[in-house]
Amino acid sequence: MSAAESPKKDAFKERLVQRQARGRLWSRLFFASNAFALLTLILLALTIINGAFGYVAVQFRVDPDTLSDRPLETLSEAELGDVLVANAAGRMRVIIRDNFSQVPNDVFTTTPLPAALNVFIPTAWQTLTINELNEEQLLSIITNNLSQEQMYDVVLNNIVQPNVVASWQFFYSLFNRAAIEAEMASEYPAAELIFRSWVTPRFISSPLATEAADTGLRTALLGTLWVIAICVLFSFPLGVGAAIYLEEYADDSFINRLIETNIRNLAGVPSIIYGLLGLTVFVRFLVTITSGQFVGVQSDTGRTILSAGLTLGLLILPVIIINAQEAIRAVPYSIREASYGLGATKWQTTWRQVLPAALPGILTGFILALSRAIGETAPLIVIGGASFISFDPSGPFSRFTVVPLQIYNWTKVPDIEFRNVAAAAIIVLMSLLLIMNSAAIILRNRFSKKLAG
Repeated sequence: MSAAESPKKDAFKERLVQRQARGRLWSRLFFASNAFALLTLILLALTIINGAFGYVAVQFRVDPDTLSDRPLETLSEAELGDVLVANAAGRMRVIIRDNFSQVPNDVFTTTPLPAALNVFIPTAWQTLTINELNEEQLLSIITNNLSQEQMYDVVLNNIVQPNVVASWQFFYSLFNRAAIEAEMASEYPAAELIFRSWVTPRFISSPLATEAADTGLRTALLGTLWVIAICVLFSFPLGVGAAIYLEEYADDSFINRLIETNIRNLAGVPSIIYGLLGLTVFVRFLVTITSGQFVGVQSDTGRTILSAGLTLGLLILPVIIINAQEAIRAVPYSIREASYGLGATKWQTTWRQVLPAALPGILTGFILALSRAIGETAPLIVIGGASFISFDPSGPFSRFTVVPLQIYNWTKVPDIEFRNVAAAAIIVLMSLLLIMNSAAIILRNRFSKKLAG
């Protein structure tokens, strides 16, 4: 080796060592970022679990043992109905409203029964209102349309009225039972200590209520499903169609470049702006359509499920278009050339070759966009999502609330028990998101295997 080559070799070795050192540094940084992200997710999960389970102190307005010589949960529907008549006959109209009403509360008592209730109404009662029914008729509506479990819940909520006077979080409950019992003895001697899971089938199937012990998530969960269904039906075909046009049909003109630039900019616009857009366009300008007036629905407000679904559809539309464009662009051009060579038209090539090949990537982007839509709250508050409604949505023109909005409202309530309810609702929302994403992933994988086969 010559003397001139030796310094070059030493300099190369030095640079190589430096590059390897930088590589190890970046590798450690990437590992640390992943570990931090995993730790954050674990802490988030533990925080939610900590609020969704634990001991509660429950006081009963009426001792359930005084209502029957047998435990209430063993009574039949008719026996529970007798208990209801004997102890809460004056609340039967309220019970019917809370369980079967399909109209706003302010018109419930003046609306004829077939329009007011979503249950079978005998022919003889078709022109009557709820105030014109006697006690026996009211009881028949309740017992004929509620199961034994639902009747038990009605008796529990309207007569027994369990009230959670204190609650303790999960990890404190696990390790401090003696301290909890001592606090119970001094602060709540008449209360009963119960280990409670706030996430229960009853919580999912019960409507919203003003008491933490009684409230459920059914109304908000149905509202979420309705809104997301409309969002998907609106945004997915429109987004994929726009991506196909921009990638396969649009020429490289100033107008098309401007459209693409604006789409990418819209993907970063804050969600509250989309809420204002939805308020202006869907709630006010298109009120005849979004309120259902054009199909004969008696409503003068556009603050409906349809407006909410269309607003969220606009919110995720740029994300769907961008991801669909990338997926279509990734399809090798040789596939198009082979299709053209066999005599296929441009549309046949796009529909039968390009789109199936790009579909796994399109669905991946759609999963990400849908995950964002499910968790949005700000735009729905702007367009008039209700903080509390007592009736389930029955169609796209119904008033609505959604699970994220209820979680937001429950966290603002001073009573600590509503924070437990909010934690339970978060678990339900995450489970719903997991189910929907899993279904989309399975569908994507099926298309990938079909394409590979």
